[in-house]
Amino acid sequence: MIANAFLWLTNRTPSLRRTMWRRLFDLLAWRFGDVGWWTLMNYGYAEAGCATTTFDLQPGDEAERYPIALYRHVATLAPLAGCDVLEVGSGRGGGASYIARYLKPRSVVGLDLSGKAVAFSNKWHVVPNLAFRHGDAEKLPFADESFDSVINVESSFCYPSLDAFFAEVRRVLRPGGYLHYTDLRLAHEVADWRRAIAQSGLDLRVERDISANVVEALRRDSARRRSGGRRIVPGPFKAIADVFAGVDGTRIPSLLAEGGMVYCSFLLQKPRGAAAPRAYAAG
Repeated sequence: MIANAFLWLTNRTPSLRRTMWRRLFDLLAWRFGDVGWWTLMNYGYAEAGCATTTFDLQPGDEAERYPIALYRHVATLAPLAGCDVLEVGSGRGGGASYIARYLKPRSVVGLDLSGKAVAFSNKWHVVPNLAFRHGDAEKLPFADESFDSVINVESSFCYPSLDAFFAEVRRVLRPGGYLHYTDLRLAHEVADWRRAIAQSGLDLRVERDISANVVEALRRDSARRRSGGRRIVPGPFKAIADVFAGVDGTRIPSLLAEGGMVYCSFLLQKPRGAAAPRAYAAG
């Protein structure tokens, strides 16, 4: 009930959305700052018809295979080798760490609105070509044309202005650079979502509905998610943890399976020769 009320309120009050999510993630980072077994917060990805996700991981990464698989899916829509990469909404840092260690970029910067999550990530993920910074997705603290690729995984639903986010992504991308993007929306929000993408100034190269892949990942990963969530939120509040973790049978997997929610991945490209726009100003 409490978890559903929180999701309902953030969905209907854009002016409070950023603050509410930041406070939630600050609380999680403060309360569970030394929880290294939980470094990715997304709902995961599994290939349909495959018994397991078919890519190699180091033993220390194996427990979070399905959330890592979502990063692998969206990050490999275009090559990242030798690139300067920015992840916007890096959370607890596990996705940026995976990209830095496995996909051979020149550099990776993870940016997050939660300063406590950034502190956790810098402490936990010590990788030579990886760093984390505090910042706002709608006011990126980087110079024009700083990155070859921007990654955004299951984060943009928290933003008050998707238009501002896209404008900032276009500004910091180099000409020809890519936005690797994946997120979910309620069915009635999809038309506005597509409008924002169409008006982003970025060219759509790939679009995939991966709802079934996410549902399958949540089904396979349900026992780990339930166990982990209840280690974090024990006792009478365990049902709240189940909802946020996406345990099989709760709100998110049920809506995705029934068509009340859609999960998509996109590859968007900044046109070659396009000048960086001025920083977005909300009207």
